[in-house]
Amino acid sequence: MKLVVTGGAGFIGSAVVRLAIARGHEVLNLDALTYAACLASLGSAADDPHYSFSHTDIRNRAALDEVFAAFEPDAVMHLAAESHVDRSIDGPADFISTNVTGTFHLLEAARQYWTARGRPKGFRFHHISTDEVFGSLGPSGKFTETTPYDPRSPYSASKAASDHLVRAWGETYGLPVVLTNCSNNYGPFQFPEKLIPVTIINAISGKELPIYGKGDNVRDWLHVEDHADALLLVLERGQRGRSYNIGGENERTNLQIVERICAILDRLRPAPNGSYAGQISFVADRPGHDRRYAIDPARIREELGWRPSMTVDEGLEQTVAWYLANEAWWRPLLERTGVGRRLGVTS
Repeated sequence: MKLVVTGGAGFIGSAVVRLAIARGHEVLNLDALTYAACLASLGSAADDPHYSFSHTDIRNRAALDEVFAAFEPDAVMHLAAESHVDRSIDGPADFISTNVTGTFHLLEAARQYWTARGRPKGFRFHHISTDEVFGSLGPSGKFTETTPYDPRSPYSASKAASDHLVRAWGETYGLPVVLTNCSNNYGPFQFPEKLIPVTIINAISGKELPIYGKGDNVRDWLHVEDHADALLLVLERGQRGRSYNIGGENERTNLQIVERICAILDRLRPAPNGSYAGQISFVADRPGHDRRYAIDPARIREELGWRPSMTVDEGLEQTVAWYLANEAWWRPLLERTGVGRRLGVTS
């Protein structure tokens, strides 16, 4: 297929591009190259003759029309988004502009292109979203595709709005859409402001390992390469108009994740003064911090036969080793705006 991947220089987007190229698809990576983007994350895929890049902002409708007309895609995989909850608390405007208005312009560009070509049945608009749109769980239960939306942060509210827009364009205009909502991603090439890369980098730099509150917030951890595999499967075989929850089936508290990283580092790169766990510190919680997320992946398992291939212990082992071996990738990113500062403190 010929795929437009928005946000293909981001963490999840670059994993999708790498896998799509490896599987023989032709990919146009459409990215505005904002602070969290990194073209180096494409690796050898960037040199493949089936890969191309367009420096385009999804809020620029005229540019989107040009891209669709020139590339003539079979499908769109929409991953471009502002995605850091802490940044959304301190500066929500960018999240509304990109995640809501940008999605609107992309939907309209896709609809115009699809209509002008006779509304081909095989076309797909795949919108990639988050489990955070469902709000916060108690100690039991899991999110399903029918869980009511209950976003608690500017980030999750903006993603919820974009989900509603995509569904509306499918119902009102007949645009062939599919949606996915994923749990917390981790793995190689993750921008160094999220929990796992922050923990690894701070640990080996001799800095404190900050954990919000008591560290008892629970997340379902999904390796990014498993996620990319699921996304391509949904694109190819998912039912039109349907949504699929994608989870790692790996629930852990934030404290458990940090302690496991410390144990791996103790073995792979021992600290001179005892265990890295001694650097753990607890900091004031961010406003509206959801207590627990957990995905019920029954639909994607039963309809499409997908399950994650990697346990969180296997994934953390691989991820820690990758960051230790790839300082040349993450070191320059530490100089970007906001990295290394406490964000999300506005109440």
